[in-house]
Amino acid sequence: MSGSTTEVSLAGALPSRTPEALAPYYAQKPNWRECAAAGFQCATLRAPLDYGRPGSGDVKLAVARKKATGPGRRLGSLLVNPGGPGGSAVGYLQSYAGVGYPDEVRARYDMVAVDPRGVARSEAVRCLDGARMDAYTRTDVTPDDQRERQALVASFKEFGKGCASRSERVLPHVSTVEAARDMDLVRAALGDRRLTFVGASYGTFLGATYAGLFPARVGRLVLDGALDPSLPARRMNTDQTAGFEAAFGSFAKDCVRRSSCPLGRSAAQAGPRLKAFFRALDRAPVPAAKGGRELGEALATTGVIAAMYDEGAWPRLRSALTAALDKRDGSGLLALSDGYFERGADGEYGNLMFANAAVNCLDLPAAFTSPEEVEVALPDFEEASPVFGEGLAWSALNCAYWPVPATGAPRRIEARGAAPILVVGTTRDPATPYRWSEALADQLASGVLLTYDGDGHTAYGRGSTCVDSVIDRYLLTGTPPADGKRCS
Repeated sequence: MSGSTTEVSLAGALPSRTPEALAPYYAQKPNWRECAAAGFQCATLRAPLDYGRPGSGDVKLAVARKKATGPGRRLGSLLVNPGGPGGSAVGYLQSYAGVGYPDEVRARYDMVAVDPRGVARSEAVRCLDGARMDAYTRTDVTPDDQRERQALVASFKEFGKGCASRSERVLPHVSTVEAARDMDLVRAALGDRRLTFVGASYGTFLGATYAGLFPARVGRLVLDGALDPSLPARRMNTDQTAGFEAAFGSFAKDCVRRSSCPLGRSAAQAGPRLKAFFRALDRAPVPAAKGGRELGEALATTGVIAAMYDEGAWPRLRSALTAALDKRDGSGLLALSDGYFERGADGEYGNLMFANAAVNCLDLPAAFTSPEEVEVALPDFEEASPVFGEGLAWSALNCAYWPVPATGAPRRIEARGAAPILVVGTTRDPATPYRWSEALADQLASGVLLTYDGDGHTAYGRGSTCVDSVIDRYLLTGTPPADGKRCS
């Protein structure tokens, strides 16, 4: 890792007294109105674009809530964030958390979401139009020669330039530290003395960052599928690569027990067969039966990776692989890839991948600064994952050409003085490896680790009565489980 820049420190808490320049922001009260989604209210709050210069302009934050349904004494507001970075918290609230969280939790809490700055309804980062994004997502990320390496570098540069030209004002100010400070403004606007929060995946980094900055204002924090904030970008990428390999191993074991498995009769055959399929697509894409689009190696790999997040998607993946391998029909894998990239039927893309790059490239110095560094690291990535390692290594080169220098750095977050924080880790999580949850729970002075022995990304609300009951009890009573509790 290289490329040191001015850092936004997570080493210590901010002063407890609100600076005078921020007082108007903390004094805001939301003007609630009915949302387009029935049963929800929406509002807009202001935050300083630059916390170092509060008078230099504002950024608008989209907030939504569903009021506590009762019965029982209201416990305050429960903020939720689905991760990403780039996932819309408002969309998550309206499509799932506000209607799908346990009845007893929704009865006692106002369910609340704020889209982080740069995301979805909060002055979204935009980068490429649909046609250019299509080209970007098709770019070969397993370059075989110098020409293909140059094409990959050019695609990363074009992406970054697109973000800079279309999102120049907000692009330097979408860091996780700034988003966490925004959450404190929202907490104050809601009238809550402490923050109660459920964050999944990247949302755990957002929640942990908040705890590091405002430990005395921590209420009940659930950090599900944790990131380890002490890791540099390259280590995070290799760990995640190994996580996807482990998840694929679980899929392969399940697949080969079924007569419909297109990857062979033994788990040992599955990886080499999938890799050979990717190589064949690299040479000759297959039709995808969607407006003349084709399925090449890059899109097929994304489609497979997308299905690793949830074992509920495994049947769909088996079907998609069967169609592509046996019938030369890539539409199933292309649909999985389109869902991952938030590509709409009209060919335009949601904000997810634009915000994802913007936040990640600001939060940590780049994993690699040149193609030569990737080549040196390739053996480590391919050892972590023979199936996905090469492509994920080259994909990690994107931040090398980002138009805004990183403002963050790897930091341990201890949040001394915070109330107990519940960290939840899934043993075979593909995107946030279990060791990250162990590490975060160990770093946090008040961290308590809950382990789910299972597959898929995150644990709450995914079928484990044990996990759900522990988290619900913590949210409703403030009582965490014994540190190290395990569920299956």
